[in-house]
Amino acid sequence: MLHDVNINVHHLTRVEGHGNIVVNVTDGTVEQCEWQVPEAPRFFEAMVRGRHYSEVARITSRICGICAVGHTLASVKATEAALGIEVTEQTKKLRSLLKHAENFDSHVLHVYVLVAPDLLGAPSVFPLIETHGEVVARALRLKRLAHEWGSAIGGRTTHPTTVIPGGFAKLPTVKELEALREKILAAVPDLEATLDTIAALAPKIPAFDRPTEYMAVSSASEYGLYDGEAVETVLADGDRARYAVDDYRTFTNEYMTAQSTAKFTKNRLDSYAAGALARFNVNYEMLRPEAKAAAERLGLEPVCTNPYMNTVAQVVEVVHSAYEGLRLLDELIESGIADEGIVQPTRFASGASAVEVPRGILFHEYEYDAEGMCVRANCIIPTNQNHGNIQRDFDALLPRLLAEGISEDDMRLRFEMLVRAYDPCISCSTHYVDVEFVR
Repeated sequence: MLHDVNINVHHLTRVEGHGNIVVNVTDGTVEQCEWQVPEAPRFFEAMVRGRHYSEVARITSRICGICAVGHTLASVKATEAALGIEVTEQTKKLRSLLKHAENFDSHVLHVYVLVAPDLLGAPSVFPLIETHGEVVARALRLKRLAHEWGSAIGGRTTHPTTVIPGGFAKLPTVKELEALREKILAAVPDLEATLDTIAALAPKIPAFDRPTEYMAVSSASEYGLYDGEAVETVLADGDRARYAVDDYRTFTNEYMTAQSTAKFTKNRLDSYAAGALARFNVNYEMLRPEAKAAAERLGLEPVCTNPYMNTVAQVVEVVHSAYEGLRLLDELIESGIADEGIVQPTRFASGASAVEVPRGILFHEYEYDAEGMCVRANCIIPTNQNHGNIQRDFDALLPRLLAEGISEDDMRLRFEMLVRAYDPCISCSTHYVDVEFVR
């Protein structure tokens, strides 16, 4: 057993934003074990105040370049809830199709570029170009498909331009949808090869179980990415709770902590998890059959309590999004694309929404005055919701690693891999501590 440990990872690599890992053990006594967030505030909620409802989503999509689709969809859904807008079934299908493109895109990046190097003993993806060239080429092919998929529906996959309150500013043609369908079908062999790769690497994923609460958007009609009627949580023993989206403040319960500029959250336990593994645990029954088969092949079953397995859940979701995307495309192609116009506001009030982005559940809320100008905004980001759970994982992981007697370098890698498994988007956290300077 190690009696002295000094780990100080300043700005962890292969994650978005800045986060630190600090672990100090002296003579067997744990003096410090922290996940630290030193990011600065970005004031997006202030930026949209005084802006017309037609501008808000364009601004808030800039909260994240990776989850720009999710922020756009959460923003327009919250605006539509505030303005009494009920969009058409065609609009919902197109937006859902766009949401699947984002999940597919982000998960491919995370699994192949950010996590795979750890499992293969490489410092980054670049050495893998020489040692695993075909795997890297496959990742790039899937990434290109995701970008073309998102651009076909959203105008562009980063900060989409076509999605607006009430519908779409520009609709894809049936011919464009048919071309996209063929591209997704052509990628099926790469999806099968991805499962082969992950199955081969699965034994290298650390074994670590820490039961927590898992939170995700819930829907009776889909897996719960775009269109969720409520938010549901599940504990390791299967106990479930269900909440209305409008009540999101009562079950996110943001609070401040000295180790982080970003706020933490908690609900039924002292922390909860969001993201692919949480969605898998909450919504397993709504997965496509192909995704369930992938999960079985990769040894993933609900309720899984190993946070390192979030990466495997992302692979399962990649398969789900591909086949659900094909289903949506088939329906849209069969029915044709109708020019339905933009649904107009019926009131100006307040409204909230919840959608799932790659890293977990995302909440947006706005209030508009009689002129359609935003007077209040609130956004709670998935990584904010995961910070506290990462810390609780740290607290449970350290004693086990000390007992294993592994080297300090191996211990550092385990902590780094744990954070990377959450796929954090640290700088996207919009809520930070209030600081009062006393002179």
